[in-house]
Amino acid sequence: MMADSIQIRSMTAAEVDLAVDWAAAEGWNPGIDDATCFRAEDPDGFLMAFLDDEPAAAISVINYGASFGFLGFYICRPDLRGRCIGYRLWQAGVARLGDRVVGLDGVVDQQDNYRKSGFEFAYRNIRQSGVPAVEKPDDLRLVRIGPALSDAVVAYDRPFFPAPRDKFLQCWLNGDTRTGWALLEDGRITGYGVVRACRDGAKIGPLFADDADRADLLFRQLAATMPGVTVALDTPEPNADAVALARRYGLTPVFETARMYRGPAPELPLPKLFGVTTFELG
Repeated sequence: MMADSIQIRSMTAAEVDLAVDWAAAEGWNPGIDDATCFRAEDPDGFLMAFLDDEPAAAISVINYGASFGFLGFYICRPDLRGRCIGYRLWQAGVARLGDRVVGLDGVVDQQDNYRKSGFEFAYRNIRQSGVPAVEKPDDLRLVRIGPALSDAVVAYDRPFFPAPRDKFLQCWLNGDTRTGWALLEDGRITGYGVVRACRDGAKIGPLFADDADRADLLFRQLAATMPGVTVALDTPEPNADAVALARRYGLTPVFETARMYRGPAPELPLPKLFGVTTFELG
């Protein structure tokens, strides 16, 4: 294979949709309308490798400002694996991130390769999945997130992510396939979460709250909006209350990733982080 037969460039919106289809084929079960919000923060951060003008591999390398980036969506077409196409794309993606601190959620069989590229293990995230046995709670503190509440939710979200992600969140908090709920107490947000329809069932993410009781209340509200379907929640293993919440409602582990960072690991409020937003964008 000639090296110059591989071209790498930013994806178009349609090509991001194609990459999402590849992710679905890998069993990642993306949300039905993930692609629009994924591109909102950094439209040029989705790279695709082409072999003889045909899409061959994909990666997302999202720059969240000047200091932090997140790497995900790293997929090579199955029929083209073992030909160094993915590695060429990886090199281009890492170069785009520059000297930023970079995070990723690495599957088990790739973690050694990520270490070779300078990424260090921080903690495990465990995907918990099942049909939760919940009833819709009756609590006046629960408020559906709409435009009037979006800015306050974005402000509440800020400590949970290493850099501002306002553009992504303004998209993520809205849309026909996603529903967000917040806990509002004396005019102050004390937790929020989003549930979204996926190719199979639904995912809850993020799920952030001041304490375990508030997270439990939000989880029940979010799960009750998708009755009778399989729900996934990605729980950080260091948060024992998050893992216990998932088990309490009949969710069980289906796979795990390692949150890894190149550079100093950001200090996140893990005791308040009950569900990761996405494995693709952090």
